Order: sequence, then C-alpha cells, then structure tokens
Amino acid sequence: MQGFFLKKEFLFLVLSFVMLVQLGYSQSMNDIQNLKVDNLSDAQIEQLIKRAESAGMNESQLEAYARERGMPASEVGKLRDRIQQLRSGIRPGQQQQMRPGQQAGQVRQIAGFNMNPALFDSIRRADPYFDLTPEQKKIFGYKLFHNRSLTFNPSLNIPTPGSYVIGTGDQLIIDVYGASQQSYELTVTTEGRIMIPNLGPISVGGSTVDAARPRIRQQLAKIYSGLLGSNPNTFLEIRLGNIRSISVSMVGELIKPGTYTLPSFASVFNALYAAGGPNENGTFRNIQVYRDSKLIGEVDIYDFLIKGEHSTNVTLRDNDVVIVQPFRNRVELKGPVRREGYFEMKPEESVLDLINFAGGFSSMAYKERVTIRRATGEQMKVHDLNTENFSSFSLQDGDEITVGERLNRFENRVQVSGAVFRPGEFSIPEEGMGIRTLIEKAEGLRGDAFSGRAILYRTKEDLTLESRSVDLKGILDGTVPDIELRREDVLSIPSRYDLKEEYYVRITGEINIPGAYAYAENLTVSDLVLKAGGFKDAASNSYIEIARRVRNDISGKIAEIINIDVDPQLNLSSEDASVILQPFDHIFVRRSPGFQRERIVEVQGEVFYPGEFALSNANERISDLIRRAGGLNQFAYPKGATLIRRTEYFQPLTESEIKEQNLRSVVAKLTREGMSLSEAEDIALERIEKRLLDKEEAKVKMEEKEKQTLASRFRAERLQDVSVGDTSLVQYEFKEQELIGINLGTIMANPGSAQDLILEEGDIISIPKELQTVRMRGEVLFPTTARYQELRGFKSYISRAGGFTEDARRGKSYVVYANGDVQRTRKFLFVKFYPHIEPGAEIIVPQKPERQPMTPQAWIGLATSMATLALLISNFTNN
Repeated sequence: MQGFFLKKEFLFLVLSFVMLVQLGYSQSMNDIQNLKVDNLSDAQIEQLIKRAESAGMNESQLEAYARERGMPASEVGKLRDRIQQLRSGIRPGQQQQMRPGQQAGQVRQIAGFNMNPALFDSIRRADPYFDLTPEQKKIFGYKLFHNRSLTFNPSLNIPTPGSYVIGTGDQLIIDVYGASQQSYELTVTTEGRIMIPNLGPISVGGSTVDAARPRIRQQLAKIYSGLLGSNPNTFLEIRLGNIRSISVSMVGELIKPGTYTLPSFASVFNALYAAGGPNENGTFRNIQVYRDSKLIGEVDIYDFLIKGEHSTNVTLRDNDVVIVQPFRNRVELKGPVRREGYFEMKPEESVLDLINFAGGFSSMAYKERVTIRRATGEQMKVHDLNTENFSSFSLQDGDEITVGERLNRFENRVQVSGAVFRPGEFSIPEEGMGIRTLIEKAEGLRGDAFSGRAILYRTKEDLTLESRSVDLKGILDGTVPDIELRREDVLSIPSRYDLKEEYYVRITGEINIPGAYAYAENLTVSDLVLKAGGFKDAASNSYIEIARRVRNDISGKIAEIINIDVDPQLNLSSEDASVILQPFDHIFVRRSPGFQRERIVEVQGEVFYPGEFALSNANERISDLIRRAGGLNQFAYPKGATLIRRTEYFQPLTESEIKEQNLRSVVAKLTREGMSLSEAEDIALERIEKRLLDKEEAKVKMEEKEKQTLASRFRAERLQDVSVGDTSLVQYEFKEQELIGINLGTIMANPGSAQDLILEEGDIISIPKELQTVRMRGEVLFPTTARYQELRGFKSYISRAGGFTEDARRGKSYVVYANGDVQRTRKFLFVKFYPHIEPGAEIIVPQKPERQPMTPQAWIGLATSMATLALLISNFTNN
C-alpha cells in the first residue's frame, strides 16, 4: 500500500511539473518582468508579439507595459531589437556592421527593399524632382516651382526703379552733393510722409520715385539754393534703403494657399514660388491679380517658359490678391516630340501652337499627320489631322494628341558585304543601278574575293527573303547580263578564306614564346623557332618532334611523327632547318634529360653559415645541409630545431615567372643608378625589355596555367570539395607551409637514419638559441611565462600560473615543445599522466565545452515522457 502511494505521489509531481511549464507560457505576459530576452527563441518572441496584439497592444505599448511591470531598461532595449530583427527578417548574428551613430532601424522601405537613409537622401539630392509623382512631372510648367536648385526670390541689389511706388515703411536715402554735402536717411511714416530736419513733412506715400523727386528737390532748395536754377551746382540723388514688406493673399488652386509677407519688390512669380506654385488642377495660363477689388493683370506662365518674357509679370503691392483658377482646357501630347506631357491651351490656340509648346517634333516623328482622340458626350471620337490643318484645328479639354513614328524602312537602300574595299549601304539612283555599278561604288573587289559566285538576298513583297546565285566574274567581264538591283537588296561576296579552315602551326615545350602562330607557305622549322624567340636553356640537345595530321589514312594511324636532330649548341642541321611545315603541325621542343633547375633550401639560426643553399643532389638530407652550414655553434638548442616545409597548397612560381622576375631585377639594376650606360648595356637593356614585352603579349602565364599538372588540378578540386561539401570546414585555413618537429640531436648523431629526412625545395631549417622559459596558456588563473627549472613537472608550472580555472578541461591538457612536437595528457584508471616539460615548451589547458541549457520545449518533452512512463508503471502495477 505504501508503494502504491509513493507511485501516486511521483505521478502527481510529474503532472504538476508539466502544468507549471504550460502555465509559465500562459502567464508570460503577466510575468514579463522576469523575462530574459537572450534566453527566448524567435518562436517565443513571435508568440509574445501575438499575445500583445491579441490584447490590443502595439510595439510601443508593449514596451511601456514591460516597463510598468518592472522589466529592466536593458531588457526592454533587447526586446525592441529582437522585435525589429524579426520584422525585417534578420536573425541574431546576421546584423550588418553599421557606422557609429547610425541606427539599425533607420531604413526606408522602397519597393520592398531596405534602403539606407544616407543613400535615400543622396538620391533625392541628385534628382531635384524626386518628390513629384509621374503625373505631376508630365504637367508642363509644374517643375518650375518644384526645382530645389531654382528660386524666385526678388533681387534687392538693383538700382532704384523710377516706377517704384513709395509706401509706409520704406526708407529713402537722399544724398545731396556738389557745392554742399549732406545725406538723409528717412523712413516713410504711416501717413505717407518723410520728415526732413528744419523743413517739415513732405508727402511721398503713393507716389513713384520719379514723381516724388521734384517735390523733395523743391523743399530742399530752401536750404540748398544750388539745387535750382539753370546752372545748378548742387545735385540730388534719391535711392531706397530698407524696403518695406507687403502682404499678399494667394488663393485658389495652389500647393500652399494663404497670406504671405513679401518684399515690396516682389512680383507674381515670387508670390507663386512662395506658395509652391499651382497644384495639379491649377491654371498656368490665366493667373489673375486683383488690387482694391479690381482686376489689374493676368499672368501667363507659358510666356516665360516658351519665350522668356516677363511682360505680364505684375509687381505686387500691399494687400494684392493673386487668384489661381482651375484650368479650363488641358490636353495631352504623346509620341516623338521634344517634350511630352500635359499642356494647357487657350481657345484661340491650335495644334501648331501645341507642337511649339512641346519644342517641335523629334527626329523620329512622322510629321505629316497626328491623331486626336476626343471624348464626346457619349463616346470617344478620333480625328486624323494632316499638316495643312495644324494651324486651324482648335483643341478641347481632355484631347489626347498622338504623334506617330516614321517607318523604319528605306526606300532606296542596297547593301554590299564581304570582300570589297568599302562594304556598307548605298543608294539606288532614280535611273536604277546594277551589280557592276554597286561594286564600283564599293571601290572594287579585294584580292581575296571569291569571284566564282556571290549571293544576292532580295526582300519580296510579302517581306520574305529569297536568295539568288550570282556569277560575279561573268557580270564584271560582261559575258553575263547584269542584274538590276531593287531596294533592300543585299549582295554578299565571300572571301576565299571564308570558305576554308584558318591555318596555323603550334610550338610548345622549351621555347621562349610558346603558342600558336599563323601558317604561311614555305614556313620552315627554323623560321618558326626564330619567331617563337628561340630555344630555352633547358631544351634538349638531342632532338625536337613534329606531330603532323594524317589525312586519307584509314589504317588507324593518328599522327605522323617527325624527329629533327639538334646539336649541343641547340642549332638545327641545314637539312632539318629547311623542313617545310604544313598546316596544323605541332612542334614539341623536349627538355633535356639531364637538365635540373637549382633547388633552394635555407638554414636559419644557430649555425656558423646561415642562409640559402642549393641542393647538390636529390637525396641530400638534413645532416648534410647542417654540415655544409658549418655545423651547430655553441649557442644552438638542437631540441628546439624545426623543419618548415611547403604543403600541397603552396603555389610555386613557374620557370617563366622566375625568369621574368630575374630579368626585371636586371633591368632595375641597370637603370637604378641614373648613370649613362655603355653601348653594350644599352643593347642588353633594349633586348631584355623587348623580351619582357613579348612575354606579356604572348600571355605566357595563361599558357602555363592551362598546362596545370594533374596534381595541381586535384589540389584545386580538393579545396573546392572541402569548402562546399563540409560546411564545418568553411573557416578552415589552408596553410601553404607547415611546421615539422625534428630531433636534430638524434639526426646529427645518426646521419642517414629514418629521422634524417630528405630535403625538398623551399625547406627551411630553423635552429633557435637555448631556451630558458616555459609558457602557460588557456584555462589557468594567470597565464604567464615562467623560468624553466629542471625536475619540475607539469603541475608545478600550473601552480606557478595560479592553478586551473573552474572551466579547465584538465584531462585534455597538452604540451607543445619547441620543435613543434605535441604530447597530450594520458589517463590510466583514475590517474592522469601529464607530459614532461622541456625548455621552450608551451602548456595549453583547453576550456570545457559550454553546456547548452534545456529549452522550455525540451523540458516539456522530458516531463511528458516521464508522465507517460509513470502512467505505464502505474497501470502495470495495478494489473
């Protein structure tokens, strides 16, 4: 019975755990202050967003709710970033690095793409009409008031106009000069007067400058008598200082209607610019100006846009009203004209005026007729308008005028192509033309022309092609009747070389400029060797080989092989040099069997003669090289010696690259000193530079890359396979050199032993001085470098570094010795055997792998499994 209750209690605990986990999910909104955003998955963040949306909260309200519930500000910021990442489709770890001060959320959505605001602003600055809609851009004149680089501010740096009407607030500057000198700066009062000291008020308000000038002179003459008379000696000048401001009302179809304060020099254009110009429904042809409730002028913006005239541009006064009415008659012009779009027409204007507004026809336009589509009361109607009616046809609102394109066809064209001196297009004169005349116009046949037959392509009435064989030689000789040409005829005259394969020969191997060369009749082997820059030093002193195609042989023979002897001076015998080559011959210049390029190795460190050495034979070993370097000196530490060897990923220079590198070094040395060169040096320099230029033109490097060895291709394929097939190795570093641990003491004591490795080209033997330290790295409390002490073990050095950290993986500790060898910690039963320590060693203690906490889903799965298991046990015991 007691066992039964224990089982029941266990089942109750498991089920309670499951319910608690699920309850945690249901109460995540109420317990939001305890949430750790970093521990939440994307699915949990999305679930939190859905719960907030179901509660009627947006993102900002969710953040406010979290703060009210006690969530720390740092967690609120993390939550905001995670929500933005999910909204933009960016997962954690995928965020791009942004400049300091640039917020990750500062992007604009344009056509579904995230656009950086700096890029967005640069596009706006580049296009002054970026903010306009396509329809607004099509309205003629609309751009005038929306160009950010164009302003209509009134110019104040102009001479005072005589017609300027003086008003309250204007400052008049009166200069008296001549026999008397005086200057007055007077402001017009609200009563329209100016006060001159010792003279009293003078009424100038409402008068123009020209009308006020004699009145002011008359009053000032009371003080300066020289202003009057037939021969005055004192003079008067009146100009404006600070001008007054006027108030103008802008009403009607404007972007920004309202009352504006403008300088008194302002015109209607200035006022329109301040109000943003007419909107999409506003007129550009009849802008009305009212003064004292009377119409005083009408402004037509087209006069300015088309003719540059300002005659209708009214200068405004205080309390003027500018009214922009809706347009009455707007039409659309489409097709090949200089300026497509919507144009506003007056009743007396015609199609000809509309075309002038559009800047005329473009070069592609069909000018003889336009098509007009017009909406009548019930349906649409089409008008075909010929040129003679352009000036008499009046347009209506909504008309759509379409200009057609000229036909893409020629009425008198024929063409000749191929083996003539001047192929191309020619015209057929009115009296007609034959093939003989066409060839004369093309300045005759080239020498390579195949005159036996040409082809005439003719376009039939149904626009299909037909071809005719032409006896060109007979027509030119007059033995065959000439053929009359028609429009769009094409005469094709082939070259003899178009009718056969292009011939070439190829030379490869130990030649200075290998490759393919154009075939020429009577070309000999000697000629081709000279053309290819001569033999290399590695060329065989026995023979070269020619592979020649086999023609008309069904015996199975693939190629005819011809061997040519070469003497030790790499000269051909007179008989072999005169061997005539045939098209597609391939000449192989073999490498001499005894030729070996020097192989360089290097010894660094504590030997008597460090530096580079050339291997004397293919079996030279480490001990041989150390003896050639004078042996180890008294400071050498043999246990720390290492061998650095190239891996299969190392890309050595080719022989041509090495030669080119050396030749460039020679050129640099000849030209570096800046002194005059001897005649021999000049010739040598010219010869080397020509050879380098020939190498570049022949693209020797590309040729040798194409002749990659099989091992090189396998190496490249292996790299590709690794990077593509194993994503865990994408970050793997393919090193071109690797360090090989050697025991130099044993090698020198036992030359030729298995440890005495055979040297390869590029090997570097590094022999350090005697080392006296041991380095500790990894999971120790104080990583440091300590002095080496004999008989001290692994744990002693760990103690000197403060001991292991809590995350140290002690059983995986290892030691890297000075020569590159590595020893790991070994374990037998419960005892660890740590590696021994030598001078120059490095102790590395790795870190324990980070344990990933179980997710709520995993806990739920575990609890469900346990509950199921408990139920099974309970059922089993009950039965």
